[in-house]
Amino acid sequence: MKDWVKKNYKNRSFAGELKSKIGQEIFLYGWSFRFRDQGGVIFIDLRDRTGVIQTVARKENIGDDFKLAEMVRSEYSLAIKGKLQKRDESAINPKIQNGGIELIIESMEILNSSKTPPFSLDEFDESGEDIRLQYRYLEFRKNDLKDKMILRHKFIFELRNYLNQKNFLEIETPILNKSTPEGARDFLVPSRLHQGSFYALPQSPQIFKQILMVGGMERYFQVVKCFRDEDLRADRQPEFTQLDMEFAYIDQEDILFEIESMMTEVFAKVFSVNFSKPFPRMTYTEAMESYGSDKPDLRFGMKLYDVSDLVKDSDFQVFSGAITTGGVVKAISVKGGAGISRKEIEDLTAWLSRDYRAKGLAYMKHGASGLESTITKRFKPEVLDAISKRVGSSEGDMLFFGADKKSIVNASLGALRLKLAEKFETPNPEEFHISWVVDFPMFEVDETSGEISAIHHPFTSPSDEDFSYEDSVEVIKSKAKTMRSKAYDLVLNGTEIGGGSIRIFNQSVQQKVFEVLGINKESAEKKFGFLLEALEFGAPPHGGIAFGIDRILMLMTKSKSIRDVIAFPKTQKGTCLMSDCPTPVDEKQLGELKIRVVNL
Repeated sequence: MKDWVKKNYKNRSFAGELKSKIGQEIFLYGWSFRFRDQGGVIFIDLRDRTGVIQTVARKENIGDDFKLAEMVRSEYSLAIKGKLQKRDESAINPKIQNGGIELIIESMEILNSSKTPPFSLDEFDESGEDIRLQYRYLEFRKNDLKDKMILRHKFIFELRNYLNQKNFLEIETPILNKSTPEGARDFLVPSRLHQGSFYALPQSPQIFKQILMVGGMERYFQVVKCFRDEDLRADRQPEFTQLDMEFAYIDQEDILFEIESMMTEVFAKVFSVNFSKPFPRMTYTEAMESYGSDKPDLRFGMKLYDVSDLVKDSDFQVFSGAITTGGVVKAISVKGGAGISRKEIEDLTAWLSRDYRAKGLAYMKHGASGLESTITKRFKPEVLDAISKRVGSSEGDMLFFGADKKSIVNASLGALRLKLAEKFETPNPEEFHISWVVDFPMFEVDETSGEISAIHHPFTSPSDEDFSYEDSVEVIKSKAKTMRSKAYDLVLNGTEIGGGSIRIFNQSVQQKVFEVLGINKESAEKKFGFLLEALEFGAPPHGGIAFGIDRILMLMTKSKSIRDVIAFPKTQKGTCLMSDCPTPVDEKQLGELKIRVVNL
């Protein structure tokens, strides 16, 4: 290796930072992106993390090193010394980075050769995701993934910087902990020293951050890895990153204000997206009733309208019968949707029936003379006019109706709304709509078994309007279907990016909630004993929130999956194609843990 190569690592320049160095001697280190041999002149586009610069090898400038330039192929690791100059006027390309400058090579070194990459590393690559995940280290050299990793760094850096200025402390919590019920399956880690016992990887730092509030840390945050053993999808990975936060001596309004200030400042700095404060907010009930979802996409209309009062006396048994049995009838109006074909409607009906248990999908077109359909004869003209007026339809629109239990109607029409928006009200990809959803239910009651479960987690505080400290367990159970909580979610373009709540800080209230959820004192002590005990030592009022870093970056980079913004993601089957995990382990390791694998 030439002496200048070893001596100038610290003096190196970067391809993206050269425009002010015309006429200077430059040392560059990187990969050969493209090369062109013009006979006596060789052009090598050198790429490093910051960009690409054209370098030029001529025999009269480079001497014996010209032979090295002739050997260069794609992705060779190179060191180049040369003088930076402006390109000839006729060679300037203003459309590309460094299109007006080039480096005249004076000396070079091939630091390492490369096999032919299994896929192209330029912008024209169309290889499948599997091959790119298998060779993830090559994928990092492409602009798309590289730029997303840089943006990820900037986002997390700005979050940390903001929170540090606001007197938050970043405190790490354990990765190895006990298994606690938090909604998903735990990843378990066997203990060698305590055979037959297991650690669990944290689904969140929930209990520990509450403990920190009891300890007086007051303002905590952590950029933390969390783990959930659940079925995967585009916005879900077995391990993911959260911004976790907790505040003491604070109420819900204070937390929402603090988060709005943080998000407004950080999003403007990192993504050049400007939010207006205060953020819009709606209740959980309003979100479900009007959009069929607790994370509504508000970039377009197509709201759900309850028309039960208008059709309850009609001759159309599908509608009137649903209302008689305690259900509802709702409608959405699709602007310009009158051209949807019968075949498309049949496909939509089958989809809603299969995935959302909808019994059918009634529809009416808004024609020149009003609403038209095979079923409109079952309704009086004034009823049809009232339906049209309520949903705001006009000529050329299509109305779809759901008639069933409210939960089924909301879910099915909410899903239909999103699907039809792809074609008829396509949201602007450059528009970002952020809003709060508040006043979530405290509990969910199973319609068949009557079993009560927590909507968020069992540490969420009930709403002051619906709960009294004097309420007994039986009284709480009697109000379970209507009791609200102090829980809140932050929604961006129809995706929940963060959620939190005010916590229960009174030990007796926490014990009552556990009992309502079917967790008796013995079980609560076994699973949460250290938290329950901590609450007896002057625990302050506190609350918090957690944000999905990966999910936010997926949205802000317009990626199709959070795999696109995670350095080393797992596939939808939970495997890593690069490292080939998970894999069986040696029998000796299992023996040390006193574990035996049994094929069932």
